[in-house]
Amino acid sequence: MSSQLIIHIRQLFNTREQFHLLKGMELSVLPSIENAYLLVKDGKITAYGPMSDLEKGTGMAKDLSISSSFPGLQTIDATGQFVLPAWCDSHTHIVFAGSREAEFVDKLRGLSYAEINARGGGILHSARKLNEMGEEELFGQAWNRLQELSRLGTGAIEIKSGYGLCVEGELKMLRVIKKLKQRSALSIKATFLGAHAYPPEYREDHQGYIDLIIREMLPVIASEQLADYIDVFCEKGFFSATETETICQAGIRYGLRPKLHVNQLNSIGGIQAGIRLNALSLDHLETLCPEEIRLLAESATASGFHAQGVPQEAIACTLLPTAAFFLRMPFQPARELIDAGCAVALASDYNPGSSPSGNMNLVVAMSCIGMRMLPEEAINAATLNGAYAMGLGSETGSITVGKKANLIFTRPIPSLAFLPYAFGTNLIDKVMIGGEFVTTHH
Repeated sequence: MSSQLIIHIRQLFNTREQFHLLKGMELSVLPSIENAYLLVKDGKITAYGPMSDLEKGTGMAKDLSISSSFPGLQTIDATGQFVLPAWCDSHTHIVFAGSREAEFVDKLRGLSYAEINARGGGILHSARKLNEMGEEELFGQAWNRLQELSRLGTGAIEIKSGYGLCVEGELKMLRVIKKLKQRSALSIKATFLGAHAYPPEYREDHQGYIDLIIREMLPVIASEQLADYIDVFCEKGFFSATETETICQAGIRYGLRPKLHVNQLNSIGGIQAGIRLNALSLDHLETLCPEEIRLLAESATASGFHAQGVPQEAIACTLLPTAAFFLRMPFQPARELIDAGCAVALASDYNPGSSPSGNMNLVVAMSCIGMRMLPEEAINAATLNGAYAMGLGSETGSITVGKKANLIFTRPIPSLAFLPYAFGTNLIDKVMIGGEFVTTHH
């Protein structure tokens, strides 16, 4: 692969020699270097620092013999531009068959999410369409969405199943995600969400569908290595906290750590279940009581080892503001979570029903506008903490030697705060994924 030397970066953001999941007040600290350089080799960050280090041969540039060590080096002048890590979108459903704008109009006419679901709409509508569509067409649609997201600055993404709701459909989705992983330069994690809703034939037989997930889906998923994580939609009318634990315990036996949908519409014990399961992330959290915030904050300071003998990280509280916006629900209590010391991440929830957008620039802006997050907090939550929320903290999410060169180059803008402030303008000039520029549309 080629090497690139990026020079005269007006400001290089999220530069970290040491990094960890950020909690509470740590989210407001976004380290940066003015008038910086960044060296990329074989798709990885090799060195960075102030231009003066490069010119004097000090700092990380001390032992760099650029002319001899990096033959064919491409020099990129980033004068006037900010550079920051590419977005890490840790909660999406981008493998789906077709849109649901008719339901959007139904909602405008006053029907609730639960009423639409009861009429065979919602997740069940997406499941019908997905099961009618062939794997190749499903892959093609998802690939086009992935390309669009990379041009908007997303460099790492988690993708869930959950629109199959039968053995064949769920496996088809996960095989599509596996193919996306193999063909895309983005860092991709796959999550098995067979427990997204009960299919109509199991509406009165919950245990029957749970048995199908545990006995027929999970063994094939494990043998084909189709998923990294397991998820359950823990919600009234969907899966109870007890059912969630049963399904997740089965997933854990196959090496799948939980990442859970909890407290979107109701508080039914999902937070407590997620903490007991040592979930990697608890996502949505629109409906939280003070006691649940306290429990999440306590889990952020807990230390120990989970089942695989790996040091336990705090649970990432993944907030999805565009879903709250689209459903006209109150925004998630980001300020209360941060002030309590929780680890907050941001994601798009890109899906056809409740967040038909994967634009992380909009997510960052909406987090500031709707949830009163500071620009620095939102950017940390959408980069480093987003990476941790899908198990990619050591690979991406910050400007660190050895991490993937997944970078956003902004157009010339007056300040970092201008990114969320000018929320309707595309402020991205170009995007680099693994040391290669992706094509951008202006």
